[in-house]
Amino acid sequence: MSETHGIVILDFGSQYTQLIARRFRELGFFAELTPYNVSLEELKAKSPKGIVLSGGPCSVFEEDAPQRNVKELLDLAPVLGICYGMQLLTHQLGGKVSPASLREYGKAKVKWTENFDLFEHATTVWMSHGDVVEKAPVGAEVIGVSDSGHPAAMKAENYWALQFHPEVVHTENGQEILKQFAEKKCGMKKNWTTRSIKEHLIEDIKTRVGKTEKVLCALSGGVDSTVTATLLTKALSVEQVECVFVDTGLLRKNEFEDVLEMYQELGLNVRGVRAEEKFLTGLRGLSDPELKRKKIGHLFIEVFKEAIQDLGGHREWLAQGTLYPDVIESVSPRGTSVTIKSHHNVGGLPKDLGLKLIEPLRELFKDEVRRLGEELGLPPKFLWRHPFPGPGLAIRVLGEITEDRLNILKEADHLFISELRKNGLYDRIWQAFCVLLPVRTVGVQGDGRTYDFVLSLRAVTSVDGMTANWFHFDPEFLSMVSNKITNSVKGVNRVVYDITSKPPGTIEWE
Repeated sequence: MSETHGIVILDFGSQYTQLIARRFRELGFFAELTPYNVSLEELKAKSPKGIVLSGGPCSVFEEDAPQRNVKELLDLAPVLGICYGMQLLTHQLGGKVSPASLREYGKAKVKWTENFDLFEHATTVWMSHGDVVEKAPVGAEVIGVSDSGHPAAMKAENYWALQFHPEVVHTENGQEILKQFAEKKCGMKKNWTTRSIKEHLIEDIKTRVGKTEKVLCALSGGVDSTVTATLLTKALSVEQVECVFVDTGLLRKNEFEDVLEMYQELGLNVRGVRAEEKFLTGLRGLSDPELKRKKIGHLFIEVFKEAIQDLGGHREWLAQGTLYPDVIESVSPRGTSVTIKSHHNVGGLPKDLGLKLIEPLRELFKDEVRRLGEELGLPPKFLWRHPFPGPGLAIRVLGEITEDRLNILKEADHLFISELRKNGLYDRIWQAFCVLLPVRTVGVQGDGRTYDFVLSLRAVTSVDGMTANWFHFDPEFLSMVSNKITNSVKGVNRVVYDITSKPPGTIEWE
């Protein structure tokens, strides 16, 4: 996505970097990410109103630590340094950074030495660092001190610096700090709305895709690919955008038929492709989650090659509903973030496919996509469906995938989701699903011994999928669901509930 006169965030590798952009956008200010080493010429071309130096996993003392001449940045626009960014400013501007005797991680208190237009008392913040600022640079004033006695916030004529992460929800009033940076330090006015996102993306699609070129759009049944297809169709035409919805055999119970009907109601040019046998055969014997994801990606490409031939020949583009969280967990496209897990739809296309890739939502968060869908007129029943992973149930059947194990999971998941809807819980939860574990346990059913699978229930609340908390069910509800599953789903004799938040876990198990 390209825009000027916004906030440019230089990514030094923090897993929270994407959240910085998200928070500014929530506030109505356009923000985009670039690599920390983007050229000065490219930065100047963006005419940034402000520059943010993100956190990162490195120490400024490491030989291969990402470095950037901060003085040239300060000549361009006001700068906000966060965590590693604060240490980099200090290190290069004449202050002193030292290894901490005790690493500060998690919640901490900051006592503000002046009001800072925000706070009069100690404030809870989120820390994550191993080095500390021992001496502020010349011209900088320490305005906040952590409960361990180290500088936690500084200000100078052309920059602010924070040792904590204002972008995470654990920091009290963190978003207010970002708002003040945008408005008071950078002099910005709000310029990022759902309508402006839609208009910008439509214009970008029209610029990239020729009037006679055709786009093959991969539909998964989820919100992201549906919004992608609708956006492309609005920007181009029904004739130019040909959608393919693949039944991989890894969809939920009745999913293929139900979703295909909804796509047709939306007026999309969609073709359903049955490919269950191809996927189940291709996944046979695979249990490693990374191998499963990559195999599914390869199988999708094969299906699309066949679809192109069935549609009568050459197509120029392949569209996917890739989002920011998919990208940051798969690979660091902009900085040095650590890979969490690969996503089957991230990483480009094989050259022999002969298609160019278009991912209009690649730099949007889930809530932005849903608002965009509302702007495009999509019905709530589609927009507010729980996220469903592209690899489908393949990453919810842990270990090797078999048709029997898939059927067990489909039945259990259908029952779980049905009970959420019946009890008015579905819309209070970001994502809920079942996971079939590669574990068998002894049980007693019908006065006989069983040796069947363990099933885990998973339900989380979230805003953007980058962080999540487990949902606190009434124990009576969990008891009821457990009883129904063990009584009606053959092959399961034990049900557990996952109470892990993200972090430290991810939402999906694989």
